[in-house]
Amino acid sequence: MAAESHHSELVASGERLQSRIDRLAEISQPGRGVSRLAYSHDERAAHDLVSQWFAEAGCAVTTDPAGNTIAEREGTEQGLGALGAGSHLDSVYCGGAYDGIVGVVAGLEIAQLLHEAGAATRHPLRFVAFAGEEGARFGQACIGSKLAAGMTSLEDLEALTDRDGIALIKAMSYLGFDPERATTEPWRARDWSAFLELHIEQGSVLEKTGAEVGIVDMISGSTRLQFILSGVPSHTGGTPMQGRADALAAAAECVLIAEALASDVEHRGTRATVGKLDVDPNSITTIPGRVTFSLDVRDIDADRQRAAASFIAQQALEVCTRRGVRMELEVLADTSPVILPTLIREQTSDAARVRETSYRVLTSGASHDAQMINTIVPTGLIFIPSRNGGLSHVPDEFSTSEDIAVGTNVLLETLLNLDSNLSN
Repeated sequence: MAAESHHSELVASGERLQSRIDRLAEISQPGRGVSRLAYSHDERAAHDLVSQWFAEAGCAVTTDPAGNTIAEREGTEQGLGALGAGSHLDSVYCGGAYDGIVGVVAGLEIAQLLHEAGAATRHPLRFVAFAGEEGARFGQACIGSKLAAGMTSLEDLEALTDRDGIALIKAMSYLGFDPERATTEPWRARDWSAFLELHIEQGSVLEKTGAEVGIVDMISGSTRLQFILSGVPSHTGGTPMQGRADALAAAAECVLIAEALASDVEHRGTRATVGKLDVDPNSITTIPGRVTFSLDVRDIDADRQRAAASFIAQQALEVCTRRGVRMELEVLADTSPVILPTLIREQTSDAARVRETSYRVLTSGASHDAQMINTIVPTGLIFIPSRNGGLSHVPDEFSTSEDIAVGTNVLLETLLNLDSNLSN
């Protein structure tokens, strides 16, 4: 049954949302776009600013042992789990201003609207800014939400390092967080009733179809591998082409194998990407002796996802053997696809109809904090259009203030639907 509009007179301000996005974009390392890496001083500065804004909107603000910021409005009924909404504040290197940020400022806008209206909800509302969602620094995505969901061990935090050799556990401790508590004190499922994440699509379906929001039914899984190829470095002029053990030539062949597999019609739905490649000694006059590269395989079919990653690894080993290059392989991360709960999707589609907002059901190819939080509490994911052809993780990433306001209104209405319709 369609939900009735509870507070449809509460309308998000696109201008206020955009102003906050612009202010957060200023917190970055110098250069093009936004570079605000996981567990960096810049990321913490963004969390501090968001905490201040939530406090001004009448919320009680805390930080959990993993560095996730949690802002809460009390509910009127005892014993009900919280309704949550949120996303992340970190970015990739030279990324955009909207990825993750949209979901956080949408929560801020909702808190502000309810505060100004003096509106109450039965359930507590918890707005979350997750730490470390992007895998750009440590090679692991969704660090804060995985810790919240009890999916990460202390050994994992010790093993993950950035390009400077700094371990994640050290980075967390340096900022004042408690890695041991973060790995042993996850969020308790009984404290929550539902969770929602508003996010940019990072694709072009909504822009092409004209739908104002997307309601996500599935999130792709991801297998991330690291290959280390060791050949024989030597002089480029003195070494004949025959008999070379060129690590970069072997890596190039491996990259094309991954591309060919994912482009095959039998693997429609598979995405395979080599996004990081380091060459040593990286000299114009020396045959590359060592190459390290990443592989990210994504799919909505778990068996196909892992079979594709395994096939590429096996083919890469054959390439290296033929070329006289030694190959080492490390699994950086492996997450399964997720089907999101029908109940949350139905409440979201009802909310879109109440707000007279067109929507389309979509599958997400990107990983999100919602994927991890869904392991402990029923979770929904709402997309808004990504403009400029769906570009994301680049400075040209863009969504209009109107897009963001529309998505925020649907998020608000969904929370109010759940507040009325869920007992716990």
